[in-house]
Amino acid sequence: MSRTSPPQQTALDADVIVVGAGPAGSTAAFHLASTGLDVLVLEKTSFPREKVCGDGLTPRAVKSLVRMGVDTSEEAGWLHNHGLRIYGGGMRLEIPWPDLAEYGNKGLVRRRLDFDETLARQAEKAGARLQQETNVTGPVRDERTGRIVGVTAKPKGGEERTYTANLVVAADGNSSRLSVKAGRQRLENRPMGVAVRTYFDSPRHDDDWLESWLELWDGTPGQSNLLPGYGWIFGMGDGTSNVGLGLLNTTKGFANADYKGLLHSWLQGLPEEWQFTEEHQQGKVLGAALPMGFNRKPHYDDGLLLVGDAGGMVNPFNGEGIAYAMESAELAADVIAQALSRPEGALRERALHNYPRVLKDWYGGYYTLGRIFVHLIGNPNVMKIATRHGLPHPLLMKFTIKLLANLTDPRGGDAMDRLINAMCKLAPAA
Repeated sequence: MSRTSPPQQTALDADVIVVGAGPAGSTAAFHLASTGLDVLVLEKTSFPREKVCGDGLTPRAVKSLVRMGVDTSEEAGWLHNHGLRIYGGGMRLEIPWPDLAEYGNKGLVRRRLDFDETLARQAEKAGARLQQETNVTGPVRDERTGRIVGVTAKPKGGEERTYTANLVVAADGNSSRLSVKAGRQRLENRPMGVAVRTYFDSPRHDDDWLESWLELWDGTPGQSNLLPGYGWIFGMGDGTSNVGLGLLNTTKGFANADYKGLLHSWLQGLPEEWQFTEEHQQGKVLGAALPMGFNRKPHYDDGLLLVGDAGGMVNPFNGEGIAYAMESAELAADVIAQALSRPEGALRERALHNYPRVLKDWYGGYYTLGRIFVHLIGNPNVMKIATRHGLPHPLLMKFTIKLLANLTDPRGGDAMDRLINAMCKLAPAA
């Protein structure tokens, strides 16, 4: 439920309020503050804090980090990787990240425990104000126009109060309580994934490839259905490996699946010397939802913009969320800065309503292809054919990795880039 406030405020608490200090929120705050806007970030927890994630970053995310001025050197604690190692169909294949003009050819690994704080501190350096342990409870609307003009929030140990601003950015993750209370529900016809992960002490901790296992079975391997998803092993460089799996909701029984049991079953089939066993496990198995393919809309209306997971921007092809959280946040910041340079009224609103159109231009066709893809691999027979007959062809797999990781040069590039870019342009954005 939204609260209302008088149509005229004597003073605003900020130009823009950002709800959530994850990758999307901190990136938005950084770019907004860099333009000179007064930005207030409200984060319900305090740093350092844990998040469920694979901790692996593709070259898309690396580009966003570089644009924020983050030091991604190994000396600064980042583990570099060369590309993707794939297991499936009895095959083992290593595919380096492509050499592109738009993106570099390195990936990174960093624990979310301090990754998020790194971005939040970068936003602070740019001038954003970070207020931790402040739980946002709902939007505040102008009683005359119905427009969102702030939020109600309860700081730890304090009374609930109202914070006002010209605009509010929802960056509060996959459940996005602020979006829901503003009346923006999840679109049930869009794909959703679930990821579970934990850490193990392992001799594989310094592996400089991201590793993906394509064969997850809902029973005995070879005698049951091949599931639409994959397992991962990402070395953290600190004596541990991040090990987990992700599944799509296009499989039968998704809602009742035992994800932790599936993870345990998969790990039992891995070499004993890798130490992915209970006695070497560090922490619990934790899970999180993966909202995909624009599964919450509208991305802008009535003074509220959605970025990252709050807007359902996880890549349907591979479950990657951080790169799209950061990219969408930068796109939103650019639109907001342009809008707030205009006088309040119709001109400003016209600029703000450009945000959904910008998102469609960037991701719309690609996400449409992704939604088709996840429905196809929801069929166990399709998944089996793709795994058994695709992996033996390195050129086809190179194309597939470019498509799944969304790594192409938008202008020029090779024949694969041009084909993928053409497919994305031809696919209807929705």
